[in-house]
Amino acid sequence: MKTALITGATSGIGREFARQLADRGYRLILTGRRVERLEQLKDELDVPVLIIEADLNKKKACFGLLEKLSEEQIDIFINNAGFGVAGPFLETSIDKEVSMLKVNDVAMHILFKGILQKMHLAGRGHILNVGSSAGLLPGGPYMAGYYASKAYVVSLTRSVAVELKEKGSPVKVSVLCPGPVDTEFNERADVVFSLKGISPKYCVAAALKGMDRGRLVIVPSVRMKLAVWGSHLVPYPSLVKLTGRQQKKKLG
Repeated sequence: MKTALITGATSGIGREFARQLADRGYRLILTGRRVERLEQLKDELDVPVLIIEADLNKKKACFGLLEKLSEEQIDIFINNAGFGVAGPFLETSIDKEVSMLKVNDVAMHILFKGILQKMHLAGRGHILNVGSSAGLLPGGPYMAGYYASKAYVVSLTRSVAVELKEKGSPVKVSVLCPGPVDTEFNERADVVFSLKGISPKYCVAAALKGMDRGRLVIVPSVRMKLAVWGSHLVPYPSLVKLTGRQQKKKLG
């Protein structure tokens, strides 16, 4: 039985990845801070599930997680944990922003590197880093730190993909770049999306389909694909202003 590791599996996209990978017959390793939620999810699934409590806001916990996984053979890694912060940069909480960067970038980087090295030695595996369509745009006023954090995810994944190809590694990497998804992300980031979001079920199905096809950058809706494509046609100053107006609408 193949094994899938999913971080941030307590809700939203991570939780849905667990369900759909279980439907594909994968044994699951689920991580998150809210163990009771992971236990509830485990009870729903008909596959073996290993739960590992981990607060990825802490670098020590990231390395501790890798140590706990040292004897595991991982076939798919959904590097999903993350959250956003919205508001004017002059006013947003620095503590919350630093916490966001620790989870979105530092933890993502540590686990990406650790699991990638493990997969490379094993000679197989696929990693999906969960980014955002925000990471494909030049900036996002009123969610400035979040956009920057997801640009890091996209840039890192794209660069590593080139290195792996040149090295002839059998390991594949992808980055998921959805637009709005109807999850608890909205509540935690204190935003209300001005555009209708897609469901986690649709998002995850599109992500897995993209992985099956070996796609590097996966944008799971036609509307967002068109938006990303169209952004290349708009002059930078106009695009950032337009993005900023959309972000301000989310603040209510």
